[in-house]
Amino acid sequence: MMNNGGHNSSAAFRCLVRRKRVDAATSTKQTLATQQLARKLSLFDLVAIGVGATIGAGVYILVGTVAREHTGPSLTVSFFIGGLAAALSAFCYAELACRCPSAGSAYHYSYVCIGEGVAWLIGWALILEYTLGGAAVARGVAPNLASFFGGVDKLPSILARQTLFGIVVDPGAAILVVIITALLCTGIKESSLAQAIITTVNISALVFIILAGAYLGCKTGWPGYEVSSGYFSFGINGLLAGSATVFFSYIGFDIVASTAEEVKNPQRDMPLGIGIAVSICVILYMLVSAVIVGLVPYYALDPDTPISSAFAGYGMEWAVYIITAGAVTALCASLIGAIIPQPRILMAMARDGLLPSFFSDISRHTQVPVKGTIATGIFIAILAFFMDVSQLAGMVSVGTLLSFTVVALSILILRYVPPEELPFLPSDQQSNVSGQHLDAFETDVAGRPLLQSDVAQDKLRRRKLAAWSITMVCFGILVVVAAISTEGLSSILCFILTGIGGMLVICCLTMLNSIDQAGTKESFTKSGGFMCPFVPFLPVASVLINTYLLLNIGAQTWIRVLIWLGVGVIIYIFYGRGHSLLFDDVRRPITHTNDDHADATLS
Repeated sequence: MMNNGGHNSSAAFRCLVRRKRVDAATSTKQTLATQQLARKLSLFDLVAIGVGATIGAGVYILVGTVAREHTGPSLTVSFFIGGLAAALSAFCYAELACRCPSAGSAYHYSYVCIGEGVAWLIGWALILEYTLGGAAVARGVAPNLASFFGGVDKLPSILARQTLFGIVVDPGAAILVVIITALLCTGIKESSLAQAIITTVNISALVFIILAGAYLGCKTGWPGYEVSSGYFSFGINGLLAGSATVFFSYIGFDIVASTAEEVKNPQRDMPLGIGIAVSICVILYMLVSAVIVGLVPYYALDPDTPISSAFAGYGMEWAVYIITAGAVTALCASLIGAIIPQPRILMAMARDGLLPSFFSDISRHTQVPVKGTIATGIFIAILAFFMDVSQLAGMVSVGTLLSFTVVALSILILRYVPPEELPFLPSDQQSNVSGQHLDAFETDVAGRPLLQSDVAQDKLRRRKLAAWSITMVCFGILVVVAAISTEGLSSILCFILTGIGGMLVICCLTMLNSIDQAGTKESFTKSGGFMCPFVPFLPVASVLINTYLLLNIGAQTWIRVLIWLGVGVIIYIFYGRGHSLLFDDVRRPITHTNDDHADATLS
C-alpha cells in the first residue's frame, strides 16, 4: 500500500508548482493590462508570419546548387520529401501550440514536459539560432540590392560594405535591423501587417517565376527534362541527399508557435496557421523547382543565380528585377521572422526567473516586450555590422533540429507520461478550472482508499513502462543513426549495430502503441484542440530524421555549439537556478513516493 500522506503531500506540491508557474508564465484576468501581450493575431496573420519566415532568399539559390550536386531533374521530388519531413515536426508543434498557448515555443513545451534544465538549454540554443540567422539574413541584403544599382560598386556608400580597421563592415545590414526592430516595437498587429505586405510581394515574384517559366517551358518543350541521365540522375542516394539539404528551407513555421499568446483563438488558429503555412511553402517550392530544372538542364544551371540566369537565357533579362525584388523582400520577411520570436523566448525565460525580469517587461501602449525587442535588435545589428557570420550558419541548423527533436519527444511524454492531470489550456481557462478539477478528484479518491491504491498502482505501472519505452526508443535511434553516419566503420559492425538499434526501436514502439492513451485523449478532446495523428509513430519518425541530420553536421560546428551551450550551463548554474521560480519549492522537504519517481521520469 502506498503512503497516502506522502502521496497527498506530493500532489499538493505539484499542484503548488503548477499554479505558481501558471501565475508567473501567463497573465490572468486579475493581472494588470500592462503585463499582457495583445491577443490580436488572426489566422491570416499567422499564415503571413509563417510563410514569410519560411520562404527566404535561399530558394532563389538553392534550386541551382541542389539540382547540380544532388538531384538533377528530380529536384521537385526532393522538395516534396523534405516537406513531408518538415510536416512531421509541424504536426507536433501544432498540438503543443494549441495545448500550451504561451510565448516561448519549444522552450515552453520542454519546460512543461521535460524539465527546467533541458528547457534552459533549448531556449539558449534558440537564442543562438535566431541571432545568427538574423545577422546572416541582414548581411545578404546588400548583394541582392546591387542588381538594382548595376553592381556592387555602384551601391550608395551607406548600403555598401566597407573596410574599417581591417574589418569588412556592413552598415546597410545594421540599418535594416534597426528599422525592422523599430517596426516590431509598434505592436504585433502592425508587425504582422508589414509581414503580410512583404510576403505578398515575395509570393508574387514566385508566382511570376512559375507562370512565366511554365509558358517558356511549354513553348520550348521543357529541354531540362530531356537529359540523357534520366529523371533521377544521381539515383536514390542523390535524391535523399537533396531532400536533407532542402529540409532546412522549411525552417520558419516554428516561429508561428512563438506568437501563440497573441492569437485570438489559439486552439483553432494555431494548428491551421502552421499547417497552411507549411502547405503553401511546399507547393511553391515544388512548382518553382519543377519550372527551373525544366527550362535549363541541371548541369547548366548557374549555382549562384539559377533563376535569373535561366530567364536571361531566353532573352528575358528584365525579369532579373522582378526576381531580385522577390529575393530582397524574402530577406526582409526572414529577418522579421528571426527577430519576432527571440524577445518572446527571452520573456518566457524571464517569467520563470531564469533571466532578469528586464526581459519580461511588456509595454503598456504596444503590449509587446519592447525592452527585449530592442535588446535583441541591438545585438543582431552589431553582429551584422561587424561580422561575416556565413561560416557560423551551420550553428543555426543545430538549434532548430534540437528544438524539433525536443518538441517531438514532448508529444510522447504528454501522451504517455503526462506531467499534469489536465491538458494545457490557455491561462485564463486553466487558472479557473485546474483547482476545481483537482479538488473534486482528490476529495472523491480520498474517501475510497482501496480505489486510490488500485488507481495509483495501475498508473505507476503504465507510466514506468511508457517512460522506459520512450527512453529505449531514443537510445535505439541514436545507435542506428550513429552506425549509419560513422565513417570508416566496417560493414559488418554497421550491420550489427543497425540491427540491434532497429530491433530495439521496433520493440519499444510496439510496446508504446499497446499502452492505453484513452485518459489523455479524453482530456485533450474535451479541450477542443488539435491532436497529432499516428502517435507514437509520427513523433518517433521526426526524432529519427532530426537525429540523423544532427549527427551529420560537421565537427567544427558542433564544437562551436557545445562552447555556446557550455556558456549557457554556467549562466544557468550561477544565475538561473538560484533565481528560478521553482527554487524555493524544490528546497521544501517533501515525503516522496514511488509515484513521485514516476512523475519525475524523463525530467
